[in-house]
Amino acid sequence: MGETPRAVLFDLDGTLMDHDAARVAGLRAHLAQWLPGAQASELARLDGEWRRLEARHYDEYAAGRCSMQEQRRRRVRGMHEALGRELESEAAADEWFVAYLEHYRARWSAFEDAIPALEALVATNPEIELAVVTNGEGEAQRAKLAAIGLAERFPLVVASGEVGVAKPDAAIFALACERLGVEPGQAAHVGDRLDLDAHGAAAAGLRGIWLARPGASAPALAPRTGIAKISTLHELQTALGA
Repeated sequence: MGETPRAVLFDLDGTLMDHDAARVAGLRAHLAQWLPGAQASELARLDGEWRRLEARHYDEYAAGRCSMQEQRRRRVRGMHEALGRELESEAAADEWFVAYLEHYRARWSAFEDAIPALEALVATNPEIELAVVTNGEGEAQRAKLAAIGLAERFPLVVASGEVGVAKPDAAIFALACERLGVEPGQAAHVGDRLDLDAHGAAAAGLRGIWLARPGASAPALAPRTGIAKISTLHELQTALGA
């Protein structure tokens, strides 16, 4: 299993923060105002469509194929198309998304295992370095960490929107390690995306740990040799060899 790493990097959405729960609850609250009286079956269909649109267009943003604003507009256009509606303008798309964001942000919360796992890790390894490596805009991702009570636990946040490179590119992991003063081989990265997080980190020379939470969508690919798989952050210390 090897020695405990000197640094552990964490993904944010889906790993520390329950993004899916906030997205679903936020969308339902937004739809209650946008589509009053909608049937439960229709709301469920739109939940699925919103998730599909987010997965597609957010990855386009992370890969540098569109801006953050444009990926938001593409998602809103997709929702209107799903309802056979026409979107009046880009300004109307922006207004729709801002209204959704208010509901989404009001529902940010940490996973129940996040704080206990971090506390146990630091208690066992007081000198360990912690950081967040996330695909997103720095200001928004730091706001999430503050809202869920984790900002002070992570002195370093490396956000793709600030550094110009995104997971799974090895450069973003290398940059985080450089800023922490450790070699990639002395670090581990934990995340819920097998492709972006675990495989990306392993390709960069870190120890890749895949957090496959119960109920999460199964990835299209299989874990590579050497990838540790956990189902909860409570299992993290065992995976690290702590």
